[in-house]
Amino acid sequence: MDDLDTAPTAASRSSGASLRIGDRAPNFHARSTTGPVEMAAYAGRWLVFFSHPADFTPVCTSEFVAFAKASESFAMLDCDLLALSVDSLYSHFAWVRAIRDRFDVEVRFPIVEDPTLVVGQAYGMVAPDAHDAGAVRSVFVIDPKQVVRAIVTYPVEIGRSIEEILRLVAALQAADAASGFPPEGWHPGQPLLQRPTPTLDSVFSADEPTSWFLDEMPQ
Repeated sequence: MDDLDTAPTAASRSSGASLRIGDRAPNFHARSTTGPVEMAAYAGRWLVFFSHPADFTPVCTSEFVAFAKASESFAMLDCDLLALSVDSLYSHFAWVRAIRDRFDVEVRFPIVEDPTLVVGQAYGMVAPDAHDAGAVRSVFVIDPKQVVRAIVTYPVEIGRSIEEILRLVAALQAADAASGFPPEGWHPGQPLLQRPTPTLDSVFSADEPTSWFLDEMPQ
């Protein structure tokens, strides 16, 4: 059967199982606005995989405009974007055309169709017995090894912060590279916290009372 006529397929998960941080991202094959896509093809790069409830909705439209405008910023982090909704491929095409015509912004990253909810259910975006994706607004940050490193879920009526998602990807990369901890509100270029050394000697020999568990890494 031609790929363009094939419904999305995804690796099976245990009934009722939820995808968790540290799990391997389930592979799937589906069609998208840029052609057939497969999760496994993103191995070797970071990926932000995000779902939205429906095309032609106000909050989703505002998010897609922001994602499209930030696509170069994600690319600078070696991070791809991949979107998903239950709407048909042709609905996606019409929507991105409307976005371009209204906002002069082209959405060039793939938007996957998931009319059978098979991908959404594999990722825990929707319940196994769900009949629609009305409450879906999820973000999965997946690392080059195809491991899920962060999961963020918003209610349907609240738009996501694309700036925060960028910060999250950058923070994960910085933590991996330096084996440190990005503190609250961390942004690229700012110092990381050192990993604690919880021994009695380190506690009593610390220069500052809190430096054994709350200290910046050497620059």
